[in-house]
Amino acid sequence: MSRLHVEAETVIDAAPEAVWALVSDARRYPEWGPWREGRYERPGDESERGPGAVQVLVSARRVWGRRGVSVERIVAAEPNQRLAYEVIGGLPVRNYRAEVTLTPDGDGTRVRWEADWDRTLQGRIVYRTLRTFYPEMLASLAAGRSAQKPPRAERASA
Repeated sequence: MSRLHVEAETVIDAAPEAVWALVSDARRYPEWGPWREGRYERPGDESERGPGAVQVLVSARRVWGRRGVSVERIVAAEPNQRLAYEVIGGLPVRNYRAEVTLTPDGDGTRVRWEADWDRTLQGRIVYRTLRTFYPEMLASLAAGRSAQKPPRAERASA
């Protein structure tokens, strides 16, 4: 089965450690993004937010009278470098896997957030939303981290 893909990338005027503190802790997502709540249903196998942890993100927006929920299992966590997760509930997608990578870039951090999932009918509907959501999400993260300069580049592709 073919896959759908979304990605966005930006440079944030903050050290990788500062960006990692925000993207690796679901409880902090409401501080910078369009979420009403972020919490953990289960801690990770070796650390609270590490591999095996199950996080729940609740959207601040309502669609058809309901708030969107994404239930995600962390599959990799390399501090200040990489976070990978799978959606295990909430979104009507199959085999969704996402990865956030942080790379030093001058005095800032290059953030790349990308995801792939199966090309099903519902997956294509989700794609139409996420292809714009990912760049907006990174712009929101950058705005929360840098009041001095806007993100240098944002990109979404199929």
